[in-house]
Amino acid sequence: MPFSVPFDTAHGEAFLIAIGIGLLIGLERERVASARAGLRTFGLVAMFGALAALLGQHLDSIAPLAVGMAVIGTMIIAAYLRHPDPTDPGTTSVAALLVCFCLGAAVWYGYAKLAVMLAVGTTVLLYFKAQLRGIANRLGPRDWISILQFGVLSLVILPILPNQEFGPYDALNPYQVWWMVVLISGVSLAGYAALQIVGARYGAAFVGVFGGLASSTATTMVYARNARAAPAMSSMAALVIVLANLVMVLRVTVIAAVVAPGVVAQLLFVVVPALALGAVAMLWNWRRLSTGGEVVLPETSNPTELKTALGFGALYAVVLFIAAWMSEVVGHSGLYVLAVVSGLTDIDAIALSSLRLFSLDKLALQPTVIVIGLGMIANLAFKTTLAVVIGGRALGLKVLSGMGAVAIGLAAGMAWSALAATGLY
Repeated sequence: MPFSVPFDTAHGEAFLIAIGIGLLIGLERERVASARAGLRTFGLVAMFGALAALLGQHLDSIAPLAVGMAVIGTMIIAAYLRHPDPTDPGTTSVAALLVCFCLGAAVWYGYAKLAVMLAVGTTVLLYFKAQLRGIANRLGPRDWISILQFGVLSLVILPILPNQEFGPYDALNPYQVWWMVVLISGVSLAGYAALQIVGARYGAAFVGVFGGLASSTATTMVYARNARAAPAMSSMAALVIVLANLVMVLRVTVIAAVVAPGVVAQLLFVVVPALALGAVAMLWNWRRLSTGGEVVLPETSNPTELKTALGFGALYAVVLFIAAWMSEVVGHSGLYVLAVVSGLTDIDAIALSSLRLFSLDKLALQPTVIVIGLGMIANLAFKTTLAVVIGGRALGLKVLSGMGAVAIGLAAGMAWSALAATGLY
């Protein structure tokens, strides 16, 4: 049977995308003097990958792909053996060339979008070699343990948990509970890692943003103590505290978008006024900011430690069960009381619980938004109290203006949301 493949535009497009992927990766390798493969080589290898996939598809065999990959790997290794470079063993270029071949094949098999995304990611990894090495060098043993622990939480424990409802009201799902642990640990780990890697070099704004991701409570306590020790720096401390808690509001919104996207549109009625008023208060503190003070890092606990993860998981499960019970037996008023009490010390547990009940159709949209709003207001009140008690009157007044603005924005937003929901607005 003669070999013939009718040409259509999809075939031509596949080869053009494969060549483009090769040229993208090859363009980055061209800037590396020691690389034994550059722009043209990577372009040809990506096209070869698509051709090998075409042959394999026609012959219904993986042999063309396997042989092609072996040939490419042998050729690039031979090139480095013939012209060795003592400063570059070439392993990165060998891996990049093999990835390029596979991406060309993936394009032919219909995974063009994924292949392009992976090509961009590959190019980024190749280009930022020095920066990535610098980050790795700045990570200490504790930081590496954090990353490994997060891998255990997300890749080992999560997949083996049963994904079904248990207990009264079918409120507890082990897989879903642990997925919330992984989500919160991941967000907190991002802030924790940023603080550890970059430190305080980018000033108060950086610490406020990533301190809010890691732990807005810890950030509030550290800067309250700092303001008491150095009253002249109270404006900077207030700026960091207010910014960290603005990030908390934004963080809850992003988590809601991941867990229950249907809530976001209504939740924005609550969040947008809070962010706007909080930003105004924060900018007011920024204008009064003293210069020359030391920016300190909040001492946050490792969010991926098993003890911390289990503690949050247990807290979330308890709050979820109580919320389900109150919603079923007591009604919305009892749930609002729980939101205030639970939100004082941990906004994540009550926010995630209400979002879970919404996803199970056990809590309507408007009460879900009100629960989250009340939880955030209670959390802001608790941390304002911390700032006043620990930091003193000077800091307390500045923090109160900022946190009060955010709380007023949340309250106004809840009223706005209620009006919008009833159609009166």
